[in-house]
Amino acid sequence: MTTPASRRRALLMVNRNARRGGDAIDPILGRLTRGGLRLTVEDMPEPDRLAELFHSHADDVDCVIVGGGDGTMNAVTQELVKTELPLGILPMGTANDLARTLGIGPTLEQAADVILAGEARRIDLGEVNGHVFLNLASLGYSVTLTRTLTKESKRRWGTLGYAIAALKILSQARPFTVYFEVDGVTRKARTLQVGVGNGKFYGGGMIVEENATLEDEKLDVYSLEFEQWWQLAGIVPAMRRGVQGKHPQVRSFSAKEVTIRTRRPHHVNADGEIVTRTPATFRVLPKAITVYAPPDVPQT
Repeated sequence: MTTPASRRRALLMVNRNARRGGDAIDPILGRLTRGGLRLTVEDMPEPDRLAELFHSHADDVDCVIVGGGDGTMNAVTQELVKTELPLGILPMGTANDLARTLGIGPTLEQAADVILAGEARRIDLGEVNGHVFLNLASLGYSVTLTRTLTKESKRRWGTLGYAIAALKILSQARPFTVYFEVDGVTRKARTLQVGVGNGKFYGGGMIVEENATLEDEKLDVYSLEFEQWWQLAGIVPAMRRGVQGKHPQVRSFSAKEVTIRTRRPHHVNADGEIVTRTPATFRVLPKAITVYAPPDVPQT
């Protein structure tokens, strides 16, 4: 469904701590305003203040526009899912995996034009222990990677920072025991990493599953069941194509809900933020929010 820009009032927030958060935003504000949007510009609050901000503008706006990376989009989505307000995305982070999955171009001008076009799509969300996520939730060495990646390294090195940090922490990775519970059946495995994907892209260009979309109403799960960390080097090319599930030491499946248990609690990372611990129940929330995005864009 398309809504003309001239009829829309937008709440716009920019995370100045995002990698490109220091970019000049005034030209983009001008582009949106000239396109017919009526903007209310607010500073990005702390996550615990987002509910208050949304509530104060509930009757004043027709959509929310957010400038930031995937972590920022995740924080906003925690509150946005409680409303019917569409989300406009200005990709200003390190990886911008959500924007890439949706087919939104990497420049702010391209993203602004998508918002002005007003093409609205309903997309799924993932949820883990009550916390929603857009791209991927995971446990294993990715949690250590999340802790290692500082804001400064993201800002300075961009997606290269993911690779640098990964090399530093991979040698410390050790397999651990997990139990997957799906449809009443429990399976045991030894793994270095488990990923539960809602979208397609994550981690600066890795792919959860080659055919994954944000509208398929399912989660895509993979488990890297290698005994030695150095064996992961051989699977990286497949992970960049989303075909790691074809490897004999990678378990992959789709489900609407899966519970993961471990012998001792393991932290769970969602869209780059550590949000909970095992035991963790993951489920898909079909068509949970509306976003402005190009229709039917091939994802590459």
